[in-house]
Amino acid sequence: MKTYLVGGIVRDMEMNTILGTNIQSKDRDWVVIGSTPEEMVEKGFKKVGLFPVFLHPETKEEYALARTEKKTGRGHKGFSVDFLPSVTLEEDLERRDLTINAIAKDPETGEIIDPYGGINDIRNQLLRHISPAFIEDPLRVLRVARFAARFTDFVVAEETMLEMRRIVEAGEINDLTPERVWNEIRSACSENRPSRFIKVLRDCGALKVILPEVDALFGVPQPIVYHPEGCVGTHTLMVVDQAAKLGGAIEVWAALLHDIGKGTTDPAILPSHHGHEVRGARMAEKICNRLKVPRKYTELALVVAEFHFKVHRVEEMRAGSVLKLLEAVGVFRHPEQLDSFLKACEADSKGRTGFENRSYPQADFIRAAYKVSAPVQGQIFIEQGYKAGPNIGIMVTQERIRRIKVGLGTRTK
Repeated sequence: MKTYLVGGIVRDMEMNTILGTNIQSKDRDWVVIGSTPEEMVEKGFKKVGLFPVFLHPETKEEYALARTEKKTGRGHKGFSVDFLPSVTLEEDLERRDLTINAIAKDPETGEIIDPYGGINDIRNQLLRHISPAFIEDPLRVLRVARFAARFTDFVVAEETMLEMRRIVEAGEINDLTPERVWNEIRSACSENRPSRFIKVLRDCGALKVILPEVDALFGVPQPIVYHPEGCVGTHTLMVVDQAAKLGGAIEVWAALLHDIGKGTTDPAILPSHHGHEVRGARMAEKICNRLKVPRKYTELALVVAEFHFKVHRVEEMRAGSVLKLLEAVGVFRHPEQLDSFLKACEADSKGRTGFENRSYPQADFIRAAYKVSAPVQGQIFIEQGYKAGPNIGIMVTQERIRRIKVGLGTRTK
């Protein structure tokens, strides 16, 4: 029985050494050569999951028996797995996706085992597949795109891009479950430059399969005075990267869908996009349902799609309209969503050529309006002796408008 450190932590340590990065890896994964499930249990390891993966009795780190995989059907699950003690380290590493992820380290000697050239690909900042078996797992198309979003100076090798296109053309992307697709998208939304995830998927044709509504945004014109960067697709890429700087995965997802309605604008009115916000909210809901997106991600995407433009113009509104906007966005019911909503709106404003470093006072305006109006609740008037009923709601609205007007100096109707 022999154990080796494998996976992301070895890759990241080598990147720190070779490229001077400062990646802090948290998880340490191990592969075990020459053992059996029975022996692992005897040594105190606890088996978890379907594959022969075990938790160390003390460190709780994952130890997986070396295994090989053979394609038996379509999709991500169409594999048979062999984890006999005779499986070698090189065979186990060969089943992985990219060369940079197929490096192992002997914890006793410090020796680096790199049978597929991962170290050299780190030096050349290249995302390259290991073997012809790469095409057997369609999920790898999304994984490569995600690594492109994480390691922003790396490029996808030409031969790997060709293999990714082969997977798409074979229709295997269609066999991925919504849950698998969403998990990769959500992970990509947490990376440094999520725009690269979209670009790589578009380059290999996968974007048209998993997010055809986003793919349709490329080449759609916009008024150049407001969008000097060009088409809606280019703008969307800029917005998701701004959202990554301002927030996290949930803001990036909302940013990705914020202008989705522009892909269905009547060509006769282009480059104008009248009514795209409401159309976009409906489309975003369908996308989220299709991918089984979690509720909080869905709800934010819908309000950003429908109301981002109104936030941009909030300082021009009267107090009553400001209150209606706050109510429509749902901040009185879900105040925890306000910050993410405003970050996504700010990302939209900054996701334009020449606007990247401009301030976004609208966010502070909305926060201030919420701060002065949120304390006004119906209970205040009931405690003053008013009877519960529709009149209480009217009084709450009037008092909130008054406070917004006084507190922010906006006009009232």
